[in-house]
Amino acid sequence: MILRGVLLALAAALLMPAHALAGASGGCPRPETGSVVQPPPDVYSKNGAVRLDFNYFTSVDDKGRTLFCFVTDHGLQSPTLHVYPGDKIVLNVTNMVPADPGKTEVVSNSTDVCGDANMTSTSVNVHFHGTNTLPACHSDEVIRTLINSGETFRYEVDIPKDEPPGMYWYHPHVHGISSAAVTGGASGAIEVEGIEAIQPAVVGLPQRILVIRDLAVASSGPAIGTTHPVVEPFWDISTNYVPVEYPVETPAVLKMHAGEKEFWRVVNASANSILDIQLKYDTVQQPLQVVAFDGVPTGSQDGKHQGTIITENDILIPPAGRAEFIVTAPDASVKNAQFSTETIDTGPLGDSLPFRPLANIELTTDPLGLPVTQAPKGPANAQRFADLDKIKPTAHRKLYFSESFGHVRGGGIGRGGQRVNFFITVKGQKPVPYDPNNPPAVITTQGAVEDWTIENQAPEVHEFHMHQIHFLLLAINGVPVPPEQRQFYDTFQVPYWDQVGPFPSIKVRMDFRGPVAGDFVYHCHILQHEDAGMMAIIRVLPKK
Repeated sequence: MILRGVLLALAAALLMPAHALAGASGGCPRPETGSVVQPPPDVYSKNGAVRLDFNYFTSVDDKGRTLFCFVTDHGLQSPTLHVYPGDKIVLNVTNMVPADPGKTEVVSNSTDVCGDANMTSTSVNVHFHGTNTLPACHSDEVIRTLINSGETFRYEVDIPKDEPPGMYWYHPHVHGISSAAVTGGASGAIEVEGIEAIQPAVVGLPQRILVIRDLAVASSGPAIGTTHPVVEPFWDISTNYVPVEYPVETPAVLKMHAGEKEFWRVVNASANSILDIQLKYDTVQQPLQVVAFDGVPTGSQDGKHQGTIITENDILIPPAGRAEFIVTAPDASVKNAQFSTETIDTGPLGDSLPFRPLANIELTTDPLGLPVTQAPKGPANAQRFADLDKIKPTAHRKLYFSESFGHVRGGGIGRGGQRVNFFITVKGQKPVPYDPNNPPAVITTQGAVEDWTIENQAPEVHEFHMHQIHFLLLAINGVPVPPEQRQFYDTFQVPYWDQVGPFPSIKVRMDFRGPVAGDFVYHCHILQHEDAGMMAIIRVLPKK
């Protein structure tokens, strides 16, 4: 069993200052504060596959923060991987982070090992977040897969032919140290091509991929040089690696053409930071025309292969969530145009996530260098979740998030001098922190369609994430979502409990009708919570 004390030591090792982990042959260079936001580098599928050698590096920035990154053999840091439904992602991942001479933990035996059996503070693996791919070794498997210092591991991930077109992403997912790796910046976007066949409104628009990440706060103290009331955040934040650092909080810069429409594809690649994004021109909220959430085009699963557009003034995006939408640049009369995330009420025990500017928009007549969304090459591909809302569920389950104080074997993080333990539990079972050797908390079978109600019994928000499949949101706090407004997600927020009224909840429909079988996980995608035990295993048995 992986002990909580060991996990704390592993996480602490990953947050050491310069001398502790420096010395890798490569590094993770990042842009300066206030820089113009540049698109991530792009790697496109050729002959049905993206094939890359990925090196996992570490370095330390000028604030003493430990950084992590995936870098291709051609020097591209965290590239966007462009694939079509039915393509393959082939990655040879080499862990170039220096070995940790400290204690290791055995997480696998000879029957289930995938890569290395021993976890250290510098282990890594890759999760292909949101993709409806197999949880098998060398595919999207995170329970056992470990790549240790100096080791190379090959991933061959098959993107289903019926994968919805949209934004997905990749990041490390080693339990106990995932938050440190993701706040270090080891993440990138995956674009499954073809959304233009479902959402024709994006055709002809410049396309902008924006990856929002959080990172350790650079410094503390009173706010400097801002007219906006600033509360010290738990995390700094960045846009395509351009940092917005407390206490000055200088925004990045986005260059746009006056009055031009653009297609923005936003990935919240934060480990722990919830976003509530807005676009304001002279303090007036601008419409965001949403065409996809979590990689699934809005309104696309009714069998008609056409989507709908949802207009919002702000979009709540949990850690790991994605939102894709159309915006219109300001005209020359606008004096102040800003892309921001608003204050998040995370609950009495939650992180401080105040307002943060992400980027100021500046108009230019220079070329932007953005790709333009092309016209469809053919009809939309088959959609794997079509008509799920019309299927009668084969089972109903109730689960809940909870926290407790005091020592629990295998769980706990410190908060204000107290030890807090994190759980996600099937009702009727005993709350236990995650351990890869735990038996599955849920066992089901291929072909099942299940309705799950997930309660939050804690006074802070939690973000429910399901690996390998998406779910259909049916209700929030017992109030049904109207059928025409139901959407598919792989991550969704469960509000915090006010310690007075009924427990907040969401109700979702799980679709196990696809080819996915095996063991995988579900958890809170606030990764500090996941690292502290708020995760469990589901086993999908092959259909007989």
